[in-house]
Amino acid sequence: MEQIYLDHAATTPIHQDVLDTMYNVEKEVFGNPSSVHSFGRKARHLLDEARLVMARSIQAKEREIVFTSGGTEADNLALIGAALGNRDKGNHIITTVQEHHAVLHTIEKLEAEGFSVTYLPVDQDGLVSTEDVRRALTDETILVSIMFVNNETGVIQPIQEIGQLLHEHQAYFHTDAVQAYGLIDIDVNLLGIDLLTVSSHKINGPKGIGFLYVQENVQLQSLQFGGEQERKRRAGTENIAGIVGFQKAVELAMENKVERNELYSSYKNLFLRLLEENGVEFQVNGDVKSTIASIVNISFPGTKVEALLTNFDLEGIAASSGSACTAGSVEPSHVLTAMFGKEHECTTNSIRFSFGIFNTEENVEQAALRVAKIVKRLAR
Repeated sequence: MEQIYLDHAATTPIHQDVLDTMYNVEKEVFGNPSSVHSFGRKARHLLDEARLVMARSIQAKEREIVFTSGGTEADNLALIGAALGNRDKGNHIITTVQEHHAVLHTIEKLEAEGFSVTYLPVDQDGLVSTEDVRRALTDETILVSIMFVNNETGVIQPIQEIGQLLHEHQAYFHTDAVQAYGLIDIDVNLLGIDLLTVSSHKINGPKGIGFLYVQENVQLQSLQFGGEQERKRRAGTENIAGIVGFQKAVELAMENKVERNELYSSYKNLFLRLLEENGVEFQVNGDVKSTIASIVNISFPGTKVEALLTNFDLEGIAASSGSACTAGSVEPSHVLTAMFGKEHECTTNSIRFSFGIFNTEENVEQAALRVAKIVKRLAR
């Protein structure tokens, strides 16, 4: 029985070209990029080249890219660094109730340390209201953090409108773009973004590497201490092999963005059509017209998440009940709770399916047929 992976929003298989690139770097480039000798300069050249690729991918400047160990560290650096670095201007932070836990738990830590936090709601389509952001702003607001694309529903948030709203305000605008990057065109200047988080392993790159975009005028307090790497914003010898692998994944994502969007949309449409044709009762959570191509979140009435995921796994289907960080937890999805309310059945009967470059039309079709069979049996 073929194992079919439909959980690309949690992590993606590493691309063979990325592996080959990293192998060559690990084998041939071992110098410390901070060293002045030829070995160090060779590593520094690769680091600088990768930083340029990352910057160009979001229309930023090279000096505005800070390499991190991934999305969680980038979120922590953005939120804690900006909050502590600007406490003299105010102590109010705005976010939403549906953020990834890398953001929510970091902001909860800041709240425990005395910062005032406004948690904005989302509607049943999974969207935050720009007007709610406007009403929440005060003279004390120093930071607004709203994700670009929700990791559970795939719903794209009104980032450009919020960026325009904050244009004349002192508050910095941070967005976790982990699910958006590689599928949505991002111009940080056009969108009014000051801080932006990206993770490599969501775009077929290696785990353990990511970057934070920091607009050059942002006051950011460093969170770790040591050397003067990353313009004194993130101490520690850079992970050259990981960074170059990340660079290759970015190049592939940017070159194939249109093709991947079309492909993933076709997979999503095929999957939903086959569920319908096989008589499965379901509803899509979130406004499907406002979602990225790769993610669909589906509620199956009369079922429970634990039974669904167990049976899917037994039939070779890998899917998720939401954030990978809470996989295995039987707690209702905090995202769907924010959308529908605490007692709504969608919070405990919904599954996220997410598509990627290692899917094919054939295995998506096979997955849909297996899912249909399981859901109809469990719903009875």
